[in-house]
Amino acid sequence: QVQLVESGGGLVQAGGSLRLSCAASGSIFSMGWYRQAPGKQRELVASITNGGSTNYGDSVKGRFTISRDNAKNTVYLQMNSLKPEDTAVYYCRAEGRTMYLSTIYYWGQGTQVTVSS
Repeated sequence: QVQLVESGGGLVQAGGSLRLSCAASGSIFSMGWYRQAPGKQRELVASITNGGSTNYGDSVKGRFTISRDNAKNTVYLQMNSLKPEDTAVYYCRAEGRTMYLSTIYYWGQGTQVTVSS
């Protein structure tokens, strides 16, 4: 069973930066970050495959960067030029495999990011 431990959330002023980390136990393939703001549905922030291919939500392109350290089974999200609309609970997601090689997803507990104006 895979467990995800998230860290790095906090309170920052608009224009500031935060770096989120998500450490996974067990065998992991693609990883990503999702967020859910008050009154809004959960949305993709960024994802990265085990090969390093990345994908970003339109609202964070040019400001956020996702990266990973495969040796540590850890994914990072560098968030720059933060805006109040980035305020949300950020969830780490990891893709794993079952004994039969089917896909299974694991979720972290979430970390709060609050950006003040």
